[in-house]
Amino acid sequence: MTRWLAHGVGSGMVEEGGRPIARIASLTVFPIKGCAGMAVDRREVTTTGLAGDRQFMVIGPDGRFKTQRRRPLLATVRPHLDGDRLTLAADGREQCSVDIVRDGPRRQVEIFGKDHPALDQGEDAADWLSDVLGVESRLVGVTPEHHRPTDGLVPGLSGWADSGSLLLLSRAAADDLSDRAAERTGEPLPLERFRANVVLTDCAAHAEDSLDRVLLGSTHLAFSKQAVRCAVVTVDQGTGERAGPEPLETLATYRLTDKGVVFGAKYTVLAPGEVAVGDELREAPVTSREAADP
Repeated sequence: MTRWLAHGVGSGMVEEGGRPIARIASLTVFPIKGCAGMAVDRREVTTTGLAGDRQFMVIGPDGRFKTQRRRPLLATVRPHLDGDRLTLAADGREQCSVDIVRDGPRRQVEIFGKDHPALDQGEDAADWLSDVLGVESRLVGVTPEHHRPTDGLVPGLSGWADSGSLLLLSRAAADDLSDRAAERTGEPLPLERFRANVVLTDCAAHAEDSLDRVLLGSTHLAFSKQAVRCAVVTVDQGTGERAGPEPLETLATYRLTDKGVVFGAKYTVLAPGEVAVGDELREAPVTSREAADP
């Protein structure tokens, strides 16, 4: 049986790891749920994932969140976080740059049937998003007291992500899927469709599925669950147009489970730290206490 460090979420305590498993090929933060990602070379990891990941989301007048499942044009919005400023960009539009509201009056929003307090980010962001998406929209951010538990084998915390603190995907798995899809349709699949926070290299395809506790950079992570894929992966992330049924049809030929098609894995942050492109993913070591208690 695999053994690991016994840390609680947010303990901030990490020891030197064991066997190298993989290496970070790329890191991506998604500041706004459903919108384009922001590539980074290095990033702080908090208890909710990469710093700033899914810190914001777009809602309608009723307070319900919007995603690419119903609003694929979200993919064309390119947010950029820089300190206390958030800049929104999209082809053919003037940029919108706003000061991030980090505290103030709360408004209730609904995500997956549960209500949460959120911070409205103002009229400029709301008007800009409404114009781009063609429907009345507002931008909201997490509150200082934000606490949104995730499910899975090891529950954790997240911002506005569907579930899970970090989404890991092996490059080999993405390449294999792209090759399989190309054999069926003649068209390869871009990696961006899968919206992973951490892309791994120097490992076998789907290595992320078979891990328990691991060290990534100076962080300590725990496997939570495989990522069940929905219609979002059928959206062209450059144009915001549905380009399905791929990759769901190809995935269904070899990655179908009783929960749906799975691709990539979600991890809980046990101990925050920092990660950088090139960092190793390593087995978490066995503590002396664990070794003495089989």
